[in-house]
Amino acid sequence: MIADVRLQNFRSYKDAAFEFGDGVNIIVGPNGSGKTNLLEALLVLSRGSSYRTNDSGLLQFAAEWSRIDGHTTPGGDRTIKIRGGAITKKTYSIDEKTYIRLPAQKKIPTVLFEPNHLLILQGAPDARRAYLDDILEQTAPGYTSFRKNYQRVVSQRNALLKQPNASQKDFFPWNLRLSELGAVLHRSRLELVESFNETIKDLYAEMAGKHTDVRLSYESKLSPEKYETQLLGLLEANLHQDLQRGFTAYGPHREDMGAYIGQNPVQLVASRGEIRTLTLALKVLELQALAAATGQKPILLLDDVFSELDGARRRALTTYLQRYQTFLTTTDADIVIKHFTSCTIIPLA
Repeated sequence: MIADVRLQNFRSYKDAAFEFGDGVNIIVGPNGSGKTNLLEALLVLSRGSSYRTNDSGLLQFAAEWSRIDGHTTPGGDRTIKIRGGAITKKTYSIDEKTYIRLPAQKKIPTVLFEPNHLLILQGAPDARRAYLDDILEQTAPGYTSFRKNYQRVVSQRNALLKQPNASQKDFFPWNLRLSELGAVLHRSRLELVESFNETIKDLYAEMAGKHTDVRLSYESKLSPEKYETQLLGLLEANLHQDLQRGFTAYGPHREDMGAYIGQNPVQLVASRGEIRTLTLALKVLELQALAAATGQKPILLLDDVFSELDGARRRALTTYLQRYQTFLTTTDADIVIKHFTSCTIIPLA
């Protein structure tokens, strides 16, 4: 839980302080009042990084430094300092101990739901991969390191593909390492999707008020049991095509999560309402996964999502919001307040 926060030279805030309730907190104000900036600060305080920009982008215009102070449970006092310059530097202080990087065990499990997430199921595959990876980075020890190393190997292999004098033997070490790391990502994502499939049908029925045959699928041409061998074979056999394309065409960075109603992809047969209900279900599954993995109730951040939903879906979402400390932004408090018996209002001018 985040009890309070003070922002200095952070985005649009020169110096501002806020206190929060342990239930639903409604951040209300007109467009441009800093609602999303406050939500972003809470995410940085909880997890160490923004979903919108790099560290330098968090500094108020022309400011040399930025600072976020907060009191949290568990975790006590925590401060994040960002110093600008030629190289932006960020430090974390938690209960008087300083870190260059926020340790995984010091992160507060947090779920973000913002308008772009309503396009997860209809947009490009990278949004669905990011959805899975974001959950795994908070629930699977070591996954963040595996993912970063995998991305580094793909970048290095892609750079080698652009070298005119590179030979096939130059690629083998990268192909081997990419296959090893890729197998970890593939199996982790597959296991997560399979666990979601155990409950998503019932969860969707509860939120939609009707039973529908919905399911998820992690989609890859390779088998999890022989992933390393099969991916290495593809990388070796298709090197010529990769050289022509200039990028690596096989691996977890090209895989996808599918969602289906019956046997049909939701993109082809689902209504707008069905898509939004299924997206809400995915976010609830994310909450449940973080709670199960960490033993803590996650914090929920909703950036102007409530207004995007109709009455039935607002009521369905409200059922879950009240179980967590929630921060919800809106331009119209009246739309939101009527759904809650108790909440904390945070007005912004």
